[in-house]
Amino acid sequence: MSEQAQPLIGVSTAIRAVEAEIDYAARSDAKVLITGESGVGKEVIARLVHQRSRRAPTPLVAVNCAGIPEGLLESALFGHVKGSFTDAYRDRLGLLEIAHQGTIFLDEIGEMSLRMQALLLRFLENGEIQRVGADRVQARVDVRVIAATNRKLLERIASKDFREDLYYRLNVIHILIPPLRARREDIPVFLDHFLRSYAEHHDVKPAQLAPDALAHLVAYDWPGNVRELKNVVERLILRRAAEDLIVVGDLPAEIQRRVPVAGAATAAADELFERIVLFGESFWKVVHEPFMTRDLTRADLKAILRRGLAQTGGNYKGLVNLFNMPSSDYRRFLSFLRKHECYVRLERERSDDSGPSLRQKSYDL
Repeated sequence: MSEQAQPLIGVSTAIRAVEAEIDYAARSDAKVLITGESGVGKEVIARLVHQRSRRAPTPLVAVNCAGIPEGLLESALFGHVKGSFTDAYRDRLGLLEIAHQGTIFLDEIGEMSLRMQALLLRFLENGEIQRVGADRVQARVDVRVIAATNRKLLERIASKDFREDLYYRLNVIHILIPPLRARREDIPVFLDHFLRSYAEHHDVKPAQLAPDALAHLVAYDWPGNVRELKNVVERLILRRAAEDLIVVGDLPAEIQRRVPVAGAATAAADELFERIVLFGESFWKVVHEPFMTRDLTRADLKAILRRGLAQTGGNYKGLVNLFNMPSSDYRRFLSFLRKHECYVRLERERSDDSGPSLRQKSYDL
Protein backbone atom coordinates (compact mmCIF):
# COMPACT_ATOMS: atom_id res chain seq x y z
CA MET A 1 0.00 0.00 0.00
CA SER A 2 1.36 3.43 -0.90
CA GLU A 3 2.17 6.00 1.77
CA GLN A 4 -0.53 8.63 2.18
CA ALA A 5 0.58 12.02 0.89
CA GLN A 6 -0.08 15.34 2.53
CA PRO A 7 -2.94 17.07 0.69
CA LEU A 8 -2.26 20.17 -1.37
CA ILE A 9 -3.30 23.12 0.75
CA GLY A 10 -4.32 26.53 -0.55
CA VAL A 11 -6.99 28.56 -2.32
CA SER A 12 -4.88 30.82 -4.53
CA THR A 13 -4.94 30.86 -8.30
CA ALA A 14 -1.25 29.85 -8.22
CA ILE A 15 -1.86 26.74 -6.14
CA ARG A 16 -4.80 25.72 -8.30
CA ALA A 17 -2.46 25.92 -11.31
CA VAL A 18 0.00 23.67 -9.48
CA GLU A 19 -2.85 21.23 -8.77
CA ALA A 20 -3.66 21.10 -12.47
CA GLU A 21 -0.01 20.40 -13.33
CA ILE A 22 0.09 17.57 -10.78
CA ASP A 23 -2.92 15.91 -12.39
CA TYR A 24 -1.39 16.41 -15.84
CA ALA A 25 1.92 14.88 -14.73
CA ALA A 26 0.19 11.95 -13.02
CA ARG A 27 -1.39 10.82 -16.27
CA SER A 28 1.97 9.85 -17.77
CA ASP A 29 5.40 8.50 -16.87
CA ALA A 30 7.17 11.61 -18.17
CA LYS A 31 10.01 13.07 -16.16
CA VAL A 32 9.07 15.97 -13.90
CA LEU A 33 11.19 18.92 -12.76
CA ILE A 34 9.88 20.76 -9.68
CA THR A 35 11.38 24.15 -8.91
CA GLY A 36 10.83 26.69 -6.17
CA GLU A 37 12.44 28.23 -3.13
CA SER A 38 13.52 26.14 -0.17
CA GLY A 39 10.58 25.19 2.02
CA VAL A 40 7.76 25.57 -0.52
CA GLY A 41 6.88 21.86 -0.43
CA LYS A 42 8.58 20.31 -3.46
CA GLU A 43 8.59 16.82 -1.93
CA VAL A 44 4.86 17.12 -1.19
CA ILE A 45 4.28 17.82 -4.88
CA ALA A 46 6.47 14.88 -5.91
CA ARG A 47 4.54 12.52 -3.65
CA LEU A 48 1.22 13.74 -5.01
CA VAL A 49 2.36 13.15 -8.58
CA HIS A 50 3.45 9.61 -7.66
CA GLN A 51 0.33 8.75 -5.70
CA ARG A 52 -2.04 9.97 -8.40
CA SER A 53 -0.19 7.98 -11.05
CA ARG A 54 -0.45 4.35 -12.10
CA ARG A 55 2.73 3.73 -10.06
CA ALA A 56 0.98 4.56 -6.77
CA PRO A 57 1.08 0.96 -5.43
CA THR A 58 4.89 0.88 -5.90
CA PRO A 59 7.61 2.61 -3.88
CA LEU A 60 8.55 6.26 -4.08
CA VAL A 61 12.23 6.50 -3.11
CA ALA A 62 13.48 9.96 -2.07
CA VAL A 63 17.14 10.97 -2.30
CA ASN A 64 18.62 14.25 -1.07
CA CYS A 65 21.44 14.82 -3.55
CA ALA A 66 22.88 17.62 -1.42
CA GLY A 67 22.97 15.48 1.71
CA ILE A 68 25.16 12.64 0.41
CA PRO A 69 28.86 13.15 -0.46
CA GLU A 70 29.66 12.55 -4.13
CA GLY A 71 31.69 9.43 -3.41
CA LEU A 72 28.74 7.86 -1.63
CA LEU A 73 25.99 9.22 -3.90
CA GLU A 74 27.08 7.06 -6.84
CA SER A 75 26.96 3.95 -4.67
CA ALA A 76 23.64 5.02 -3.11
CA LEU A 77 22.02 5.42 -6.53
CA PHE A 78 23.64 2.64 -8.54
CA GLY A 79 24.76 0.18 -5.85
CA HIS A 80 28.17 -1.51 -5.62
CA VAL A 81 29.81 -4.91 -5.81
CA LYS A 82 31.75 -6.59 -3.04
CA GLY A 83 35.33 -5.33 -2.74
CA SER A 84 34.81 -2.24 -4.89
CA PHE A 85 35.99 0.03 -2.07
CA THR A 86 36.86 -0.12 1.63
CA ASP A 87 33.95 -1.47 3.70
CA ALA A 88 32.21 -2.89 0.62
CA TYR A 89 31.86 -6.31 2.24
CA ARG A 90 29.01 -7.48 0.01
CA ASP A 91 27.08 -6.59 -3.11
CA ARG A 92 24.48 -3.91 -2.54
CA LEU A 93 21.54 -2.75 -4.62
CA GLY A 94 21.26 0.94 -5.38
CA LEU A 95 18.19 3.06 -4.85
CA LEU A 96 17.41 3.08 -8.57
CA GLU A 97 17.06 -0.71 -8.52
CA ILE A 98 15.04 -0.56 -5.29
CA ALA A 99 12.68 1.88 -7.00
CA HIS A 100 12.13 -0.47 -9.99
CA GLN A 101 8.60 0.03 -11.40
CA GLY A 102 8.13 2.90 -8.98
CA THR A 103 9.35 6.49 -8.73
CA ILE A 104 12.61 8.05 -7.58
CA PHE A 105 12.60 11.61 -6.27
CA LEU A 106 15.97 13.35 -6.70
CA ASP A 107 15.79 16.36 -4.41
CA GLU A 108 18.29 19.21 -4.77
CA ILE A 109 19.39 17.96 -8.19
CA GLY A 110 21.12 21.31 -8.74
CA GLU A 111 23.79 20.37 -6.17
CA MET A 112 24.89 17.24 -8.05
CA SER A 113 28.47 17.27 -9.35
CA LEU A 114 29.18 17.27 -13.09
CA ARG A 115 30.49 13.70 -12.89
CA MET A 116 27.31 12.49 -11.21
CA GLN A 117 25.25 14.44 -13.72
CA ALA A 118 26.96 12.51 -16.51
CA LEU A 119 26.21 9.19 -14.81
CA LEU A 120 22.58 10.15 -14.29
CA LEU A 121 22.25 11.29 -17.91
CA ARG A 122 23.53 7.92 -19.12
CA PHE A 123 20.99 6.15 -16.93
CA LEU A 124 18.15 8.34 -18.22
CA GLU A 125 19.07 7.44 -21.79
CA ASN A 126 19.02 3.65 -21.40
CA GLY A 127 17.79 2.70 -17.91
CA GLU A 128 20.89 0.53 -17.38
CA ILE A 129 22.49 0.01 -13.99
CA GLN A 130 26.21 -0.58 -13.65
CA ARG A 131 27.14 -0.86 -9.98
CA VAL A 132 30.29 0.72 -8.60
CA GLY A 133 33.23 -1.66 -9.12
CA ALA A 134 31.44 -3.77 -11.76
CA ASP A 135 32.78 -4.29 -15.28
CA ARG A 136 29.42 -4.74 -16.95
CA VAL A 137 25.77 -3.74 -16.77
CA GLN A 138 23.92 -5.63 -14.02
CA ALA A 139 20.32 -4.64 -14.66
CA ARG A 140 17.89 -2.51 -16.62
CA VAL A 141 15.18 -0.84 -14.55
CA ASP A 142 11.90 0.97 -15.14
CA VAL A 143 11.85 4.03 -12.89
CA ARG A 144 9.92 7.27 -13.16
CA VAL A 145 12.24 10.20 -12.32
CA ILE A 146 11.06 13.33 -10.52
CA ALA A 147 13.74 15.92 -9.76
CA ALA A 148 13.57 19.10 -7.71
CA THR A 149 15.80 22.08 -6.99
CA ASN A 150 15.74 25.52 -5.42
CA ARG A 151 18.49 26.58 -7.81
CA LYS A 152 17.98 28.52 -11.03
CA LEU A 153 19.27 25.84 -13.35
CA LEU A 154 19.53 28.07 -16.42
CA GLU A 155 21.98 30.25 -14.50
CA ARG A 156 23.96 27.16 -13.47
CA ILE A 157 24.01 26.03 -17.09
CA ALA A 158 25.42 29.43 -18.09
CA SER A 159 28.14 29.09 -15.42
CA LYS A 160 28.95 25.53 -16.62
CA ASP A 161 27.87 24.02 -13.29
CA PHE A 162 24.92 22.08 -14.73
CA ARG A 163 24.68 20.11 -17.93
CA GLU A 164 22.29 21.54 -20.50
CA ASP A 165 21.52 18.11 -21.94
CA LEU A 166 20.57 16.80 -18.49
CA TYR A 167 18.36 19.83 -17.90
CA TYR A 168 16.35 19.12 -21.04
CA ARG A 169 16.14 15.42 -20.17
CA LEU A 170 14.63 16.24 -16.79
CA ASN A 171 12.48 19.21 -17.82
CA VAL A 172 9.69 17.37 -19.65
CA ILE A 173 6.99 18.57 -17.26
CA HIS A 174 7.94 21.62 -15.21
CA ILE A 175 6.06 22.45 -12.01
CA LEU A 176 7.00 25.82 -10.52
CA ILE A 177 5.85 26.39 -6.93
CA PRO A 178 5.57 30.12 -6.07
CA PRO A 179 6.88 31.30 -2.68
CA LEU A 180 4.36 31.85 0.08
CA ARG A 181 4.74 35.64 -0.07
CA ALA A 182 3.47 35.54 -3.68
CA ARG A 183 0.23 33.80 -2.64
CA ARG A 184 -0.64 35.38 0.68
CA GLU A 185 -4.27 34.26 0.43
CA ASP A 186 -2.96 30.75 1.18
CA ILE A 187 -1.38 31.81 4.49
CA PRO A 188 -4.63 31.78 6.57
CA VAL A 189 -5.45 28.34 5.14
CA PHE A 190 -2.04 26.97 6.14
CA LEU A 191 -2.33 28.56 9.58
CA ASP A 192 -5.73 26.99 10.21
CA HIS A 193 -4.52 23.58 9.01
CA PHE A 194 -1.35 23.52 11.11
CA LEU A 195 -2.99 25.01 14.21
CA ARG A 196 -5.44 22.10 14.19
CA SER A 197 -2.95 19.39 13.26
CA TYR A 198 -0.29 20.40 15.81
CA ALA A 199 -2.88 20.82 18.55
CA GLU A 200 -4.00 17.25 17.85
CA HIS A 201 -0.41 16.00 17.64
CA HIS A 202 0.55 17.53 21.00
CA ASP A 203 -2.84 16.70 22.56
CA VAL A 204 -3.66 20.29 23.51
CA LYS A 205 -6.70 22.46 23.01
CA PRO A 206 -6.76 24.16 19.58
CA ALA A 207 -5.88 27.86 19.73
CA GLN A 208 -7.36 30.72 17.74
CA LEU A 209 -5.53 33.67 16.19
CA ALA A 210 -6.53 37.18 17.22
CA PRO A 211 -7.28 39.37 14.14
CA ASP A 212 -4.17 41.52 14.66
CA ALA A 213 -1.99 38.41 15.03
CA LEU A 214 -3.44 37.01 11.80
CA ALA A 215 -2.73 40.33 10.05
CA HIS A 216 0.92 40.21 11.14
CA LEU A 217 1.29 36.60 9.98
CA VAL A 218 -0.24 37.38 6.59
CA ALA A 219 1.96 40.48 6.16
CA TYR A 220 5.18 38.59 7.02
CA ASP A 221 7.23 37.52 3.97
CA TRP A 222 8.05 33.96 5.18
CA PRO A 223 11.58 33.58 3.73
CA GLY A 224 11.51 29.94 4.82
CA ASN A 225 8.09 29.46 3.20
CA VAL A 226 5.78 26.68 4.42
CA ARG A 227 8.55 24.98 6.38
CA GLU A 228 9.08 28.16 8.43
CA LEU A 229 5.33 28.63 8.89
CA LYS A 230 4.96 25.08 10.22
CA ASN A 231 7.75 25.63 12.74
CA VAL A 232 6.25 28.93 13.92
CA VAL A 233 2.80 27.38 14.37
CA GLU A 234 4.15 24.43 16.34
CA ARG A 235 6.09 26.81 18.58
CA LEU A 236 2.93 28.88 19.16
CA ILE A 237 0.91 25.77 20.00
CA LEU A 238 3.48 24.60 22.54
CA ARG A 239 3.91 28.02 24.15
CA ARG A 240 0.17 28.76 24.30
CA ALA A 241 -1.00 25.26 25.21
CA ALA A 242 -3.15 26.56 28.08
CA GLU A 243 -4.63 29.52 26.22
CA ASP A 244 -7.43 29.87 23.68
CA LEU A 245 -6.18 32.96 21.85
CA ILE A 246 -2.85 33.76 20.19
CA VAL A 247 -2.12 37.49 20.20
CA VAL A 248 0.59 39.61 18.56
CA GLY A 249 2.75 39.41 21.68
CA ASP A 250 2.97 35.63 21.27
CA LEU A 251 4.49 35.89 17.78
CA PRO A 252 8.25 35.64 17.12
CA ALA A 253 10.03 39.01 17.26
CA GLU A 254 10.78 39.09 13.53
CA ILE A 255 7.06 38.75 12.76
CA GLN A 256 6.02 41.30 15.38
CA ARG A 257 8.36 43.82 13.76
CA ARG A 258 6.65 43.34 10.38
CA VAL A 259 3.95 46.03 10.42
CA PRO A 260 0.76 44.93 8.64
CA VAL A 261 -0.78 46.91 5.82
CA ALA A 262 -0.90 50.65 6.48
CA GLY A 263 -4.22 52.04 7.63
CA ALA A 264 -5.59 49.53 10.11
CA ALA A 265 -9.00 48.20 9.25
CA THR A 266 -11.95 48.68 11.54
CA ALA A 267 -13.40 45.70 13.38
CA ALA A 268 -16.24 45.60 10.85
CA ALA A 269 -13.78 45.52 7.95
CA ASP A 270 -11.80 42.71 9.60
CA GLU A 271 -14.92 40.62 10.02
CA LEU A 272 -16.11 41.21 6.44
CA PHE A 273 -12.67 40.47 4.97
CA GLU A 274 -12.53 37.16 6.83
CA ARG A 275 -16.05 36.25 5.66
CA ILE A 276 -14.88 36.72 2.07
CA VAL A 277 -11.40 35.19 2.19
CA LEU A 278 -11.77 32.50 4.83
CA PHE A 279 -15.39 31.48 4.32
CA GLY A 280 -15.79 31.96 0.58
CA GLU A 281 -18.56 34.58 0.52
CA SER A 282 -18.80 37.00 -2.40
CA PHE A 283 -17.66 40.63 -2.34
CA TRP A 284 -20.94 41.65 -3.96
CA LYS A 285 -22.97 40.16 -1.12
CA VAL A 286 -20.71 40.95 1.84
CA VAL A 287 -19.37 44.40 0.90
CA HIS A 288 -21.22 45.87 -2.08
CA GLU A 289 -24.74 45.46 -0.74
CA PRO A 290 -24.16 47.05 2.70
CA PHE A 291 -22.02 49.79 1.11
CA MET A 292 -24.85 50.74 -1.27
CA THR A 293 -27.34 50.85 1.61
CA ARG A 294 -24.85 52.98 3.60
CA ASP A 295 -24.43 50.34 6.29
CA LEU A 296 -20.73 50.19 5.39
CA THR A 297 -18.51 53.26 5.24
CA ARG A 298 -16.00 54.21 2.57
CA ALA A 299 -13.27 53.84 5.20
CA ASP A 300 -14.33 50.22 5.78
CA LEU A 301 -14.34 49.52 2.05
CA LYS A 302 -10.87 51.03 1.68
CA ALA A 303 -9.58 48.96 4.59
CA ILE A 304 -10.89 45.76 2.99
CA LEU A 305 -9.23 46.72 -0.31
CA ARG A 306 -5.91 47.41 1.42
CA ARG A 307 -5.90 43.98 3.02
CA GLY A 308 -6.80 42.28 -0.23
CA LEU A 309 -4.20 44.17 -2.27
CA ALA A 310 -1.55 43.28 0.30
CA GLN A 311 -2.23 39.62 -0.46
CA THR A 312 -2.31 39.99 -4.25
CA GLY A 313 0.69 42.32 -4.52
CA GLY A 314 -1.52 45.12 -5.81
CA ASN A 315 -2.99 42.99 -8.62
CA TYR A 316 -6.66 43.76 -9.21
CA LYS A 317 -7.33 40.65 -11.27
CA GLY A 318 -6.01 38.64 -8.33
CA LEU A 319 -8.30 40.66 -6.08
CA VAL A 320 -11.34 39.62 -8.14
CA ASN A 321 -10.40 35.98 -7.55
CA LEU A 322 -9.58 36.52 -3.87
CA PHE A 323 -12.96 38.22 -3.31
CA ASN A 324 -14.85 35.29 -4.89
CA MET A 325 -16.12 37.13 -7.94
CA PRO A 326 -16.26 35.61 -11.44
CA SER A 327 -13.47 36.88 -13.70
CA SER A 328 -16.10 38.44 -15.96
CA ASP A 329 -16.87 40.93 -13.14
CA TYR A 330 -13.41 42.55 -13.40
CA ARG A 331 -14.58 45.67 -15.30
CA ARG A 332 -17.71 46.01 -13.19
CA PHE A 333 -15.57 45.84 -10.02
CA LEU A 334 -13.14 48.54 -11.23
CA SER A 335 -16.02 50.74 -12.37
CA PHE A 336 -17.63 50.48 -8.93
CA LEU A 337 -14.39 51.46 -7.17
CA ARG A 338 -13.71 54.42 -9.47
CA LYS A 339 -17.28 55.67 -9.20
CA HIS A 340 -17.04 55.78 -5.40
CA GLU A 341 -13.43 57.07 -5.38
CA CYS A 342 -12.01 53.97 -3.74
CA TYR A 343 -9.64 52.87 -6.51
CA VAL A 344 -5.97 52.48 -5.54
CA ARG A 345 -3.75 54.10 -8.15
CA LEU A 346 -1.24 51.70 -9.66
CA GLU A 347 1.83 52.62 -11.65
CA ARG A 348 2.75 50.34 -14.55
CA GLU A 349 6.33 49.18 -14.30
CA ARG A 350 8.35 46.90 -16.53
CA SER A 351 9.96 43.84 -15.03
CA ASP A 352 13.44 43.06 -16.35
CA ASP A 353 12.67 39.44 -17.14
CA SER A 354 8.93 38.96 -17.37
CA GLY A 355 7.62 41.87 -19.42
CA PRO A 356 5.00 44.37 -18.28
CA SER A 357 3.60 43.94 -14.79
CA LEU A 358 1.43 45.93 -12.42
CA ARG A 359 3.10 46.75 -9.17
CA GLN A 360 1.55 48.70 -6.33
CA LYS A 361 3.18 52.11 -6.18
CA SER A 362 1.18 53.83 -3.45
CA TYR A 363 -2.13 53.71 -1.63
CA ASP A 364 -3.75 56.96 -2.70
CA LEU A 365 -6.86 56.70 -0.61
